[in-house]
Amino acid sequence: MHSYRSAAQATLRRPHYDRRAMPDSQPHPSAAPLADEDLGALAPFRHRVFSLLWSTWLIANLCMWMNDVAAAWLMTTLTEQPNWVALVQTAATLPVFLLGLPSGALADILNRKHFLLFTQLWVAVVGALLALAAFAQVITPPLLLLLLFCNGVGLALRWPVFSAIVPELVPRAQLPAALALNGASMNAARIVGPLIAGALIASLGSAWVFGLNAVLSVGAAVVISRWQRPHTPHPLGRESLRGAMRVGLQYVMQSYHLKGVLLRIALFFFHSTALIALLPLVAREIEGGNAGTFTVLLAAMGAGAIASTFVLPQLRRAFPRDRLVLAGAITQAATMALMAVTRSLWLAVPAMLLCGGAWLTTANSLSVSAQISLPDWVRARGMSMYQMAIMGATALGAAVWGQVATWTNVPLTLGIGAASGILTMAIATWRMPDRGVIDDPTPAGPWPLPQVEAPPPEGRVVVTVEYQIDPARATAFRALMEESRRSRLRVGAVDWELLSDINEPGRFIEVIEDASWTEHLRRFERTTTADVALRERKLAFHIGTEPPRVRRALRESTVRTGPASTPSPSGRGLG
Repeated sequence: MHSYRSAAQATLRRPHYDRRAMPDSQPHPSAAPLADEDLGALAPFRHRVFSLLWSTWLIANLCMWMNDVAAAWLMTTLTEQPNWVALVQTAATLPVFLLGLPSGALADILNRKHFLLFTQLWVAVVGALLALAAFAQVITPPLLLLLLFCNGVGLALRWPVFSAIVPELVPRAQLPAALALNGASMNAARIVGPLIAGALIASLGSAWVFGLNAVLSVGAAVVISRWQRPHTPHPLGRESLRGAMRVGLQYVMQSYHLKGVLLRIALFFFHSTALIALLPLVAREIEGGNAGTFTVLLAAMGAGAIASTFVLPQLRRAFPRDRLVLAGAITQAATMALMAVTRSLWLAVPAMLLCGGAWLTTANSLSVSAQISLPDWVRARGMSMYQMAIMGATALGAAVWGQVATWTNVPLTLGIGAASGILTMAIATWRMPDRGVIDDPTPAGPWPLPQVEAPPPEGRVVVTVEYQIDPARATAFRALMEESRRSRLRVGAVDWELLSDINEPGRFIEVIEDASWTEHLRRFERTTTADVALRERKLAFHIGTEPPRVRRALRESTVRTGPASTPSPSGRGLG
């Protein structure tokens, strides 16, 4: 046998196998056709639970924007150094990058209602601590950044679970509209939140903003507690955190589509955050600039984003997703360049309106692209890595552009960010285009599980599938099996290889290795419509009179041979 990947030598027990229970040798029930759903922009509001949780999302976003405005302006009163001001964004977003994957894994394996409730209470406690520190006038730039980081921990835990919940609340056909409404919530908060924060800062001070955030967060927690979401424990038990993180990362790494989405969203936010991070300083340079100016500019950006929500359905039907993303990135960069040179509020406000529309168009297009390609079992983990890309890029971008502004000046920094943003997004779109073909993540339905006399003990399970094909078609079969490799790894296999028989051309053996018998069973429940379609394509190559033979075995031992030891030079050995 010849291996396309080095395989460890193993001694295997006599395998227990049942061809009827293997996805590669078992037909699946046909999926029911999707109903013709109302695709209007407001259609998701017809679902009561979506409306309920959307209101909590609105409150959460209000608190986030009020907190950001108060913190950013408070930092400008504590220091005028651009790097300190920009670090406000870094402190607020860095936790999402650091904790995104474990929080996504927790959201997939824990009760999502209880997890969401916990995150909301966490944010409320941090808001109360910020208020107390501000009221006591003990706040300093380092302490402010520390508390903002703690608040970011709550956001890091909250975002993946909320992203995973949305597809539960609306039909798949309404998912783009639901995500657009979430974007509208974010940007309605971008308008109202700064206005409330600006009024409170001007009249009472930043401490009252933090206090109001704590109260609103408690109110959102009460609403979440009323959500009657049934939670059925999984029959295979709860995944381990480590295993869930491994599988989530594997899924993304084996998906061309998701990797392209993550690259482009990271590039977009890395460059666009230059304007958001430095906006307090930009506002100061506007004629008559003060806290009110900063508030008006943020509100204008939010208004532009909300307005774009109502035209997005038409834009999605008229243009490919790649074109929308690139056009949005170019428009946002152009508005950033304009903000670098203008000193007129009458020009700055329309520029921020256009910037908000471009921002939502780009972010929503990429968010929809990510959501529709993720099956439910890994949705929170996939979206957590999406949020990691956003927040990691935001945190890094804020720090980088803040330092560049410290070395040069704010207008030049915004100009550099605009130019590099257009260039890098164009290159990313060219090198990793949206192919428009996404593997269907719809569950394939219940598969019969393999039957054994008794569950095997702990240890890795090795599955082999033997194919007999026409040797003349071997090249095409190998290419198809590369797709099989990605498919097996996406659903949790820890290893995969393809063997070809040296003495019997046309005989191939696919080898899949699972971490345990339980993890092997989990692969059955993760089978999607795309996996079934791939199975049919593989079976089309098989020319045997019987279906491909499936064997299951427990790995007993592994012998690894290392390099031969080299004797030490005379007189230098250890004796």
